[in-house]
Amino acid sequence: MKKVFIEDLKGKTGKATVFGWVHKVTRLKTAGFFQLRDATGIVQVVCDPEQLEGLKLETPLRVSGEIVETDRQAAGVEIHLSEMEALADVAYDLLPFSINQRTMDAGLEKQLDERTMSLRRPRTRDVFRIQQEIVTAFRSILIGQRFSEIHTPKIIDAATEGGSEVFTVDYFGRRAFLAQSPQFYKQMMVGAGFERVFEVGHAYRAELHATHRHLNEYVSLDVEMGFLQDETDLMDLEEALIFSIFDELEAECQPQLKRLGIELPARIPFPRIPMSEAKRKLEAVGVRTGTTLNAAQEKQLGEILEEETGSPFYFLTEYPLAKRPVYTYPGEKEGTSRSFDLIFRGMEITTGGQRIHLYQDLRDRMVAQQMDPDAFGFYLESFRYGMPPHGGFAIGLERFTMQLLKLDNVREATLLPRDLNRLTP
Repeated sequence: MKKVFIEDLKGKTGKATVFGWVHKVTRLKTAGFFQLRDATGIVQVVCDPEQLEGLKLETPLRVSGEIVETDRQAAGVEIHLSEMEALADVAYDLLPFSINQRTMDAGLEKQLDERTMSLRRPRTRDVFRIQQEIVTAFRSILIGQRFSEIHTPKIIDAATEGGSEVFTVDYFGRRAFLAQSPQFYKQMMVGAGFERVFEVGHAYRAELHATHRHLNEYVSLDVEMGFLQDETDLMDLEEALIFSIFDELEAECQPQLKRLGIELPARIPFPRIPMSEAKRKLEAVGVRTGTTLNAAQEKQLGEILEEETGSPFYFLTEYPLAKRPVYTYPGEKEGTSRSFDLIFRGMEITTGGQRIHLYQDLRDRMVAQQMDPDAFGFYLESFRYGMPPHGGFAIGLERFTMQLLKLDNVREATLLPRDLNRLTP
């Protein structure tokens, strides 16, 4: 009999063979039932009570039998067992926690300690099916707009944006770093003639934070494009990109969204609010601000703007130049920059903006910030031969997933988290 995935059983007739794990067992006097779970769904298997003897939860099985239509099961069918084979021994006395209930009976740390088991839970894995579609849509949409996918080094000779929040690596006796972002390489590839590039890759930040929104290794969805007019081109692109991602999620992930109780945001244009105006809005309700906004203030501003516009997103623009990396293009107003953050439900998920594209201007900025231009020679050299006006942004995949699915902790949206305290599994 041909192997069939469980989600493909509906509408089929005849005999079939399915593979999966024992999800739940029900024993009655005259009948036996067990649920079999594979990566695509769950199906009920009907058998004689004696066939359940010794059958333990999470045993991997090969099950063959007759497909029978039923309106009593979500799958629309059940299998009447003719043959089954256990494909491995299960060597436990007690599961670390239950995965066949609607709610988990274990805290997040326990779930992360036993990640292989917690990911067997369908609702937990739904998060990553949705995350997969976010990446798939991100990639396909940009390729459709003539972006080229690139893959840049993650072991680098110089810290990408300077500062101390970098991991050091012993590279054959030389000091190297894990990349905080592909920023320099994205810009170089724009100048190399690709013109429009993107990357889905890991980034590393040696930040001493242990909060619900920080990771030390995360996936960054990076975009860089040449021949732009200013940073508004980037905001237009990102807004349209996110709306298109939502369209793809609605088309491909309805079962997962429904199980998680998630309704995607309405396609309302994202408000664009300069930092100076953002501060005035907060001060008008009695919130004192500094040079920029902290996390709590970004959240409070988001609540104000969502009430005004209906959008859970907003762009925070005209960010202070002194708070941005060396390559950031200065704004028209003194002390501002042509850069922005995208805030989603009160949390920053994107930083972006226009970059300095003139060689001498970039070199002078490095000197002004007490950086040695010669240490970045490989990067600066790209600007000597005609770099077009360009800019880009980066979306933190795990944060975006967390906010979209209204999760409590970014590690719930991370397959195998690396944070201040966790290096395994």
